[in-house]
Amino acid sequence: MVADVSDGKVSVVERRSTITRLGRGVDHSRQLSSDGIEAVCEAVAGYLRLLGDLGAETTLVIATSAVRDAANGGAFVAELRERFDLDVQILDGDEEARLTYLGCTSERNSDEKLVVIDIGGGSTELVAGKGPDPLFHTSLQAGVVRHTERMLASDPPTAAELEALANDIHRLLTNALEGQDLSDIDAAVAVAGTSTSLAAIDLELDPYDPLAVEGYVLPIKVAQHWLSQLASMELERRKQVVGLHPDRARAIVAGVVIMIEVMRALSLDEIEVSEHDILYGGAIRAADELPV
Repeated sequence: MVADVSDGKVSVVERRSTITRLGRGVDHSRQLSSDGIEAVCEAVAGYLRLLGDLGAETTLVIATSAVRDAANGGAFVAELRERFDLDVQILDGDEEARLTYLGCTSERNSDEKLVVIDIGGGSTELVAGKGPDPLFHTSLQAGVVRHTERMLASDPPTAAELEALANDIHRLLTNALEGQDLSDIDAAVAVAGTSTSLAAIDLELDPYDPLAVEGYVLPIKVAQHWLSQLASMELERRKQVVGLHPDRARAIVAGVVIMIEVMRALSLDEIEVSEHDILYGGAIRAADELPV
């Protein structure tokens, strides 16, 4: 994402997304694959050309779950430094949660108590707070790629696999939320690919329209409906669903299961979908570090 930032407000100039599958196989092998690394390098080369064309003043590069979990994550970061002269920051789960919260809350009502849900490939971040400061945050080892690889071997997934997946997410959430009272939240916002994909599917968006997705309210009953539909399809059929990027088709079922279990754990009837994610938080942080 390329953005202008003024007084903590982000104005997007250009936003692009490339699915590199860097996290594929990391849960089992603890290694980033050579194919995934090369795909990231190709994407980075293109992004750097774009940054030059747009005259970006500073660049922030962050890595999350796949890189921090992989035994060769450090070597991957070193390769990016050598090839592109980039200083990549590997965020731990808490840092990832805080940066996501910063991005999500940058333009919201500071008086509301908010919970932010970020379902990623290898982890899920939950952050609750009021105003600019998170009061509680946790990072779960629950992600769409991680749990697809662990638990959804069949195509389409079986009822037993889906039940086992839901039970595992429920267990992780129960442990993470023990002793936390999040019953008085004013709003729940979901960011990242699972939530934005579900909104796009429900809206039948083709092409994807971030303005239509931003602020879309997704009831849990709608999420449950789409879980039933998507989980009954074979992968090739799922790739044809309007609103769903084909590269997200394999992992979307696990993502929706995670989302539903989070909503149940927090007693949420609905969530708001937002594009204001960790990239917004990263833009704000990068701007703060520029000399005045």
